[in-house]
This record gives sequence, structure tokens and C-alpha cells, in this order.
Amino acid sequence: MLDNKQGHFDGLEVRSADQRAAEQLEALNTQLARVRAVEGSCLPGGGALKAMSELAELPVLRKSRLVEWQAARPPFGGMAVSNVTHVFQSPGPIYEPGGIGHDWWRMGRFLHAVGIGAGDIVQNCFGYHLTPAGMMFESGARAVGAAVLPAGVGQTELQVRAARDIGCTAYAGTPDYLKVILDKADEMGEALRFTRAVVGGGALFPSLRAEYADRGVVCLQCYATADLGNIAYESPDPDAPASPPEGMILDEGVIVEIVRPGTGDPVADGEVGEVVVTSLNPDYPLIRFATGDLSAILPGQSPCGRTNTRINGWMGRADQTTKIKGMFVRPEQVADFVAKTGMLKARVIARREDERDVMLVQVEGDGGDPLALAEAVKATMKLNGRVEVVTKGSLPNDGKVIDDQRSYT
Repeated sequence: MLDNKQGHFDGLEVRSADQRAAEQLEALNTQLARVRAVEGSCLPGGGALKAMSELAELPVLRKSRLVEWQAARPPFGGMAVSNVTHVFQSPGPIYEPGGIGHDWWRMGRFLHAVGIGAGDIVQNCFGYHLTPAGMMFESGARAVGAAVLPAGVGQTELQVRAARDIGCTAYAGTPDYLKVILDKADEMGEALRFTRAVVGGGALFPSLRAEYADRGVVCLQCYATADLGNIAYESPDPDAPASPPEGMILDEGVIVEIVRPGTGDPVADGEVGEVVVTSLNPDYPLIRFATGDLSAILPGQSPCGRTNTRINGWMGRADQTTKIKGMFVRPEQVADFVAKTGMLKARVIARREDERDVMLVQVEGDGGDPLALAEAVKATMKLNGRVEVVTKGSLPNDGKVIDDQRSYT
């Protein structure tokens, strides 16, 4: 429920630190009891935690383990899952549950912070097939009273016409695709009414954010995953709404730890480490779920008045897994490509060209048809990429198979 008097989504986001800690510890203990009650639970037995610091004594759950559990006991690995109305599939494959309860993925808090609400029409360009992103943002729009055009991706000319005819006022989707729509609108001589954009699924580069601002669109990003829903989100500074926010505010429905990569040991505030998240969603209680992403705790509070801890946004991957065009590319996919093509080595390079992600795949081997190799790239990595066949021994001997050359500053 919106708390319009306070200007915030609800009272949770303006709690004192002590109140938040006490209430989250109570919710965490309820989650632990729910998970431990499931036959074959991986969590060690024990009573309620007396302090949030004791959470670090529990094991970290990694996606590879989740894949193993789901293969043995499909679709959700025998976990304590309830109130499932949708089943989604992400690369891995990993299956995620979804629900239609109020703001099940907690995206409404982000949309409200950006200024989207009743009277807005959101052109939702996240996918609605297999993966949950489209449903996640639609659920958030419902939570703030906005209407939705379920547009998905593609058919850009029709997207422009629909945005014009319907009068869409906000965009939801990956950072790059909004530029595709705006550029097509310019080409068609159409003036669109977008003033707000909520993006995710890839990095919002400063130059692209500035371009949107110049075109009259305030663009802010969130940090969310298919497994966990919203983890953190940007909120504008009321005294400088056009300036990029500093960091992201943690969502109220998760507990976030920053740990040393490869371990479950929390690092000191300000130190870069892996993001580990415990979800307080009773329908899908993930405990100490390792995202593989890097970030750090920021000092102080947001000038917007929300009191929860801030993190420094996405700072890379703890492993070599890299998100390109909104999709993860993993080292095991590169290995699969090499094995299936009979080539010697391959190296995926992520770059930015004309404010868009591009993927180059350099391949070592005896000859090789670039067109056939490009089809193999698409089949194994689920993305189009340019292939460059290079001479034997020319790729660096550094163990790196994915090289992200994009600048995040």
C-alpha cells in the first residue's frame, strides 16, 4: 500500500536500523524453521538465531548446487516452495517459481521510487516467455496502480506505433533497448511521451543514462534476479533529481551479505566481495543464495529519506560469467562451443559499440567456416556474436575465456 503522505512506498523503507534488524531477524528465523521442516533439508539443525551475525555460520547455496537438486527432484529440488502459479526457466537450466500475490517479486518499491504510479502506462519490453522478467515488472506496475503494455522485445516499428497510439509514459526493459525504440521513433518522425524508464538485466552505462536525460527521460536501474526478485534499486536525490544516484538501496524483503568470493565469510563494509542474499519471501525461502555478483556496502543513507543500507551497484562477477545483451554467458558455454566445433580454444569478448553491447568470439583452430561457427555460437551461448578465426597460439595464455572490455565508470 502506498504511503503518499510520507512519499514512500510503505513504512518499511523508513524504519530505524534497530527496528529493521529486529524485524528481519524474526522473519529470518521463521524462514529457517520453514526450510528445516522440509525432508532432506541441507540446513544444519539448531534453534533460532539470536543475532543476525549468526547467519554467516550457515552454508552458502550456489546455483550449481541448485541445478543438481532440481535435476534430482524436479522442478524445484524438493525445496520449501508454495503458492506457485508460474514456473519459469533460466539458463542452466534453472527453474524458478512465480506467484500472483501482491508484488510477489517486490518490484513496486522500485517503480514507486522512480515516480511511476496511477495514470502511467508502462511499455514493458522485458520478455514474457520462459524467463520471469516480464512478469516481475508487470507485477510491480500493478502494485503502483500503473497500466501495462506487454510489449516484449522486437518489432520495433510496431513498438513505436503502440507507444504513440496508447500514450505510454514509462519504459521497462533492458538499458539498451530503450535507445533502439527512441532512435526508431526519431526515424519515423514520431514524438513519444516517455518520461520515466526502469531498467535492469544489464549495466546502465553513464553515457547512455546521460543520453536519455538529454531526451527528457529519467532512467534508473535496479538489481534483481529471477531467483530472488528485487535485491536493490536506485532512487533519485530530491534535491538533484537529474543527477545519477549514489549506489542502490537494499530492498526490504531481503538480507544481503557481502562475502569474500569463494567463501561465506563477510567482508568489512566498503570492501568488494560477492553478494549473498537471503530471501524473506515465504513462498520461496532461499537462504544465503550466492549471486556470483560483486559489490560493496556504501556508508551513510540515501538523501531520498529511505533508511536501508546501500550497495555500490553491480561491480562485476566473482567468476568469469558475464552478462551481454541482458543474457549471462558462462565459461561452461564457451567450453561447450569449443567441444562441439572441434576448435582448439575460444575467447568471448564483450564490448560497447554505439551504446550497445556487442559480442566478439575469437577462435583458434584449423580453418573453420565463420558462418558455421557463428551458428554454433548462437546455439551454445543463445546470443548472436561476430566470429573471428585467429592463428594458433595468438590468444593469451591467461586462463580467461570471457573478457569483458566494457567500461563501468
